Amino acid sequence: VLVPTTILADQHYRTFRERMADYPFNVEVISRFRTKADQARIIEAAARGAVDVLIGTHRLLSKDVRFANLALVVIDEEQRFGVEHKERLKQMRATVDVLTLTATPIPRTLHMAMLGLRDISNLTTAPLDRRAIYTEVCSYNRDRVRAAILREMDRGGQVFFVHNRVRDIQSVADEVQSLVPEARVAVGHGQMPERRLEKTMLRFVRGEIDVLVCTTIIESGLDIPSANTMFIHDSDRLGLAQLHQLRGRIGRYKHRAYCYLMLPETRSVTRVAAKRLKAVEEFSDLGAGFQIAMRDLEIRGAGNILGPEQSGHIAAVGYELYCQLLERSVRRLRGDDMPTPATCHVELGVEAYIPRSYIASSRQRMEVYRRLALCHEPEQLDQLTSDLPDAFGKVPPVVDDLLTVALIRVLASRLGIDSILLDPPDVIFIIGDASLASPALEGLAGSVRLPDERTAHWRPPEEYLTSPTLLTVLRRRLQQAAEKL
Repeated sequence: VLVPTTILADQHYRTFRERMADYPFNVEVISRFRTKADQARIIEAAARGAVDVLIGTHRLLSKDVRFANLALVVIDEEQRFGVEHKERLKQMRATVDVLTLTATPIPRTLHMAMLGLRDISNLTTAPLDRRAIYTEVCSYNRDRVRAAILREMDRGGQVFFVHNRVRDIQSVADEVQSLVPEARVAVGHGQMPERRLEKTMLRFVRGEIDVLVCTTIIESGLDIPSANTMFIHDSDRLGLAQLHQLRGRIGRYKHRAYCYLMLPETRSVTRVAAKRLKAVEEFSDLGAGFQIAMRDLEIRGAGNILGPEQSGHIAAVGYELYCQLLERSVRRLRGDDMPTPATCHVELGVEAYIPRSYIASSRQRMEVYRRLALCHEPEQLDQLTSDLPDAFGKVPPVVDDLLTVALIRVLASRLGIDSILLDPPDVIFIIGDASLASPALEGLAGSVRLPDERTAHWRPPEEYLTSPTLLTVLRRRLQQAAEKL
């Protein structure tokens, strides 16, 4: 199990030992918290197969670390490792399986997964009682810092104050202490002696410290349920995935968490940094890691899937087109069938769209439109229909009509209908497969005429031509016909 930091390695070690206490597994950890003698003993045991689970940092990639029968490599927080690091582990054994875990995959990894070059599984269900983190981009303000720290302390919680420069981190801690004299303030960073850092982190875990002024050493996997407020100082200097990972250290229990991305008052922010901060503030709902990663992919580019670059705009022809072309090539090389899903074209003259008053963010509106376009099964539409009220509130009529039009498109495609067009007083069906489409056209109210074998003109009763009624009639008729397939 490869992890990026010593603190996370120690946490995983304790968790593995606890959960495997009833099984005959030998779990060991290699980190700088262990003496050289202990490390030598563990490495020797791993080489002769006496260690079942070995947890460690980059030390596991050293040439003196060998495994008797390596079968599975788990890489936690994979965005913290380079391509060479991950390939080094794979070279140890040709048949090794690799499982990478991350809330925000690097652009190259996400790109390869989207193309089908790697398998991907998404965990989208949040733990019970978990709540979204309130995220705000703001200028540094002493009164705001004091008020937020006192609010967290009043409810028995703890605070992270992230400052990612070791050279002046102590002066920042002194300023925080002067702002809130009643708080117990401590400092933690990677250049501290191992034992002192370990002691500080253990004190924070035990609740003996109210405010931990620290570097980004805490970004990887720490689980402290009582820590529910975070300040990120000079947040424009950090990457998108880093910001999301840091924010993920709070809000790990049922209490509402608060994250403040603070900007300097005397220094301007670059356009790219502003995009990153806007993305983090916008995607603050539970399970937003995948959206953050996709936004990172857009900002930084996909990198080189045939080389070591993990970001960069290799796919300048347009990301969607590039993915489609590469996916087709991958599937052809695998020998997979490549059916192109039939899509019915629907024009019924109804107002069906997502208004700004319902979803204010243009990027989130585009994300919903994208999900809608990718729905090829009624079950996918059902999921989207249930997700919208949870995320944005009660669905307005125009959005309801949009979802109905999408369902008509999906059902009509399944029934071999290429187009449904409203040309008052007729509704015109362009038919691709008459054997599939005929059940949908039989017994319609009004009259149906067939000018040719691919076209059907349906003239419904006049009262059917109002948009809600026409949509309802078509939806019900197509659903009934689809159920008979």
